[in-house]
Amino acid sequence: MATHTLFRSEERLHTQFTPEQLDDFWRLSKRWKARHPQGAEDAWQHAMILEALSLLDEANPHYTFVAAALYEDQLYQQIAKQRGVPVESVHDVFGREANKLAAKGLYQPDVVSSYSQQELTEMSGWLDRSRNQLFTYIGLKTLVDRYVTRDFNRDIVELPQERWLMIAMTLHRQEKDNRLHKVKEAYWALSNLYMTVATPTLANAGKPNGQLSSCFIDTVDDSLQGIYDSNTDVATLSKYGGGIGVYMGKVRSRGSSIRGFKNASSGVVPWIKQLNNTAVSVDQLGQRQGAIAVYLDAWHKDILAFLDLRLNNGDERLRAHDIFTGICLPDLFMEKVEAREDWYLFDPHEVRTVMGFSLEDSYDEQVGKGTFRDRYQACVEHPTLSREVIPAIEIMKRVMKSQLETGVPFHFYRDEVNRQNPNAHAGMIYSSNLCTEIMQNMSATTFESTQIEDDVIITKRRPGDFVVCNLSSIHLARAVADDVLERLVPIQVRMLDNVIELNDLPIPQAKRTNFRYRGIGLGTFGWHHLLAKKGIRWESKEAVQLADTLYEQIAFLTIQASAELASERGSYPLFEGSDWQSGTYFEKRGYMDERWQKLQKQVAETGIRNGYLMAVAPNSSTAIIAGTTASIDPIFQKRYSEEKKDYKIPVTAPELNEETTWYYKSAYYIDQHWTIEQNAARQKHIDQSISLNFYVQNTIQAKELLALHIDAWKNKMKSTYYVRSTSIELIDCDSCSS
Repeated sequence: MATHTLFRSEERLHTQFTPEQLDDFWRLSKRWKARHPQGAEDAWQHAMILEALSLLDEANPHYTFVAAALYEDQLYQQIAKQRGVPVESVHDVFGREANKLAAKGLYQPDVVSSYSQQELTEMSGWLDRSRNQLFTYIGLKTLVDRYVTRDFNRDIVELPQERWLMIAMTLHRQEKDNRLHKVKEAYWALSNLYMTVATPTLANAGKPNGQLSSCFIDTVDDSLQGIYDSNTDVATLSKYGGGIGVYMGKVRSRGSSIRGFKNASSGVVPWIKQLNNTAVSVDQLGQRQGAIAVYLDAWHKDILAFLDLRLNNGDERLRAHDIFTGICLPDLFMEKVEAREDWYLFDPHEVRTVMGFSLEDSYDEQVGKGTFRDRYQACVEHPTLSREVIPAIEIMKRVMKSQLETGVPFHFYRDEVNRQNPNAHAGMIYSSNLCTEIMQNMSATTFESTQIEDDVIITKRRPGDFVVCNLSSIHLARAVADDVLERLVPIQVRMLDNVIELNDLPIPQAKRTNFRYRGIGLGTFGWHHLLAKKGIRWESKEAVQLADTLYEQIAFLTIQASAELASERGSYPLFEGSDWQSGTYFEKRGYMDERWQKLQKQVAETGIRNGYLMAVAPNSSTAIIAGTTASIDPIFQKRYSEEKKDYKIPVTAPELNEETTWYYKSAYYIDQHWTIEQNAARQKHIDQSISLNFYVQNTIQAKELLALHIDAWKNKMKSTYYVRSTSIELIDCDSCSS
């Protein structure tokens, strides 16, 4: 006979599955019981989970929910026993348990103590176990294995619904008006899987250690002190789980002069190798090694050595296998590639010394003309400035060779990025982050002096703009289907703005930049899932049109929410003179209808809370938790196995059935030009950028890959992420997962 546990599971499952589907499983249960008449219930549950997973395939995707229900039942029994209460009362004592966990140092005491016992009791009543039914098995297991609170013996002490509530409590603890209502709204958004917060927030909210932001971007000054200071800052952030983007374009090239001595510099490669060692050494308490992306300009004299850093052959002294690389591409370079013309490489230090300007500090303000190409041409024509000459297509060949072998370098289209920068009045964007979706003003922190006062060494540094990424993502397939975007987006914007207030960043210049721009990155996942639910093929004009209209709606709601938050809390400090204030932001994007003009006027009058608003990150791990497809990516396969070091779990495409199966085409068989066209429609509504992967067969010809890059550039992409070939395996960015 089936056990009491199974009947409890049946009560929660019968609304999702047909009687015939469950009958099949009950028969398996009885067979196991017959073979193990004295078997313990937990052994039975474990066996049934494995049985359910063994049956999970394209024809029977529902078995993931059977396995999830059994696993969830185990969790509740375990926690009920631990708390000394019946299973049905396990959430009722959340307030009591929160105080206990705070006393043990497992919850942040100031988070729990900021709520009264009466408020904790009221919030306990919101916890809704039925929402666990939304989890797939891999989603629930990922959340439990990696994110819920555990004690010092690594035992689970927090249930999934309590993790959502603790995040909501943490991010709203300083709210003054209607605080409990805001906590409840955030819990509604999270527990219904309408959205997720970024991985660091998901992991660390309410806990005593760790910070809440996803990743960071540093600009390295061209000085020995600046290089080593930057390395220290990168190590500090990596220690706390942040992914790092590093712009090295200001650092002099190999053979450059140092204090007037010619051919003294060893260039950027040795410094990048130091960053590589930092990534490996500072491994986040043994959990995973640090993740660092380094960017360099296409005109930098060291660009060829840079492009070879990740290759598997050649001189190992010139390799950095654990670094991710990104190349900063001006329009002029892409034009030279198309025209098969020569490209000139310069040393940035010599350019500064001889020409009196920094070439990297300019961009083309208009398509086809601007400051960068004028300065570049002046460098080309200068009679004494040293340079190397190489056909532009040869550099691009080296780029593509590296991409097919290693997946990188990422592409950063610097002119388009800076033309669309709403805060160009306050700075420049030189590169992006680890996942290519963050585009915010950057500048180097510079060394000033060191002195001793009262036996204390005081070092003075002038802070630059050290970018901080604060992320969350909308679950498109759920939120659009349930028509909740208007309610959801303001909740997300408030939560993200609160992250800025609450975060304890270990790097002071990062904290300063965070408050100057109050940049956030509201993104999305579940795009392919949404298309399948709507019966829309990826390679279709209908998909492109949906990307255009949907992301315009999200942009409108996000800007509106930030403007309303500004009327409550004030604008970000650098609002004056921005494209937000002048209305140029709206004009550039052709937002001319009545509702947009009304919003433009509102922003001009009341301001906007966040200087940067939207960015679509890779968010693969949080998409797994939410049971949907990652980011704006297509699926790899309809059925695959999610593999970690200690398990291998079968997974199917979300909501796979006889209707949706026809719309789940594998990424590697999709014409990537359709992906670019979709992204062009989407990108014009995103003020920052999008982690855009290319999926190609390992047999792709160079001219076909080149055509994709040319198409992306001409369609005004701001960046592209990995080139994912069928012959290589790549590591997804966990830090930016949101």
